[in-house]
Amino acid sequence: MAKIKPSKGAPYARILGVGGYRPTRVVPNEVILEKIDSSDEWIRSRSGIETRHWAGPEETVAAMSVEAAGKAIADAGIDAERIGAVVVSTVSHFSQTPAVATEIADKLGTNKAAAFDISAGCAGFGYGLTLAKGMVVEGSADYVLVIGVERLSDLTDLEDRATAFLFGDGAGAVVVGPSQEPAIGPTVWGSEGDKSETIKQTVPWDRFAIGDVSALPLDSKGNVKFPAITQEGQAVFRWAVYEMAKVAQQALDAAGISPEELDVFIPHQANVRIIDSMVKTLKLPEHVTVARDIRTTGNTSAASIPLAMERLLATGEAKSGDTALVIGFGAGLVYAATVVTLP
Repeated sequence: MAKIKPSKGAPYARILGVGGYRPTRVVPNEVILEKIDSSDEWIRSRSGIETRHWAGPEETVAAMSVEAAGKAIADAGIDAERIGAVVVSTVSHFSQTPAVATEIADKLGTNKAAAFDISAGCAGFGYGLTLAKGMVVEGSADYVLVIGVERLSDLTDLEDRATAFLFGDGAGAVVVGPSQEPAIGPTVWGSEGDKSETIKQTVPWDRFAIGDVSALPLDSKGNVKFPAITQEGQAVFRWAVYEMAKVAQQALDAAGISPEELDVFIPHQANVRIIDSMVKTLKLPEHVTVARDIRTTGNTSAASIPLAMERLLATGEAKSGDTALVIGFGAGLVYAATVVTLP
């Protein structure tokens, strides 16, 4: 019987560089209030959001990704030709095929890198990071580019009081490469499909394409609404606060890191009240820097963790070598948490 030669990769993997891109248009709460009955005070108190970025016509999913990825590659100190795989997490690339990752890989100048998209909602960055770590250690790629990117303004119902103020656009990227010591911990991830109705698209694309008005939601003027993201806010809040704090603790335990040893906490930027509740439940010490990028970026789903990571490093609130707990959670319901060493 022939024997297959074993794979040989790096002993460990680490994040080597990070980059982000936020669209140029900044949208304050006042713009959101033009179509919903609410107030700036209510939005800030319920979510912590003051402004968000919305992409213009030229700021496509691919264009934003290329900008963020270029910064991550430069930060990692490597050439794009050395990228062996490109993993893009997004729910807002509207072409079913081909994957937007292939376009990004080409525009970046990679040498025919493997490229594919994943759909894991707000946990997508954690899923991509886990795949990248596996590729580097297994040996199928020396360097992997992980991108979280969204144009959620395209999937926002501006008349939905529960979600109109939540979402923003942007792209965040990291380069994962070889390491001589552990720098990405074990991933604690999973799904709870029985709760899938709590965050979902209002109608599937095929129903929208049929154009049967009787089966589709209408706006205030009687026009068919484009499919959008909707959620049961209270149910999601309770799940995130109570269940995701447990997952975060499991990730710390799996990495052998105590809260006292942690330097930075970068949760998915879903809601500042969720973030603050998780900090309290985890009993994080005061010295731990907590990402609250949601205030000026909004909820950017798969892009939120790398965008928050990039901002913390750029402002000096976090530094290279810090130990950070990252956790993403959202539609599915899906989640992924791990401990990383910051680049």
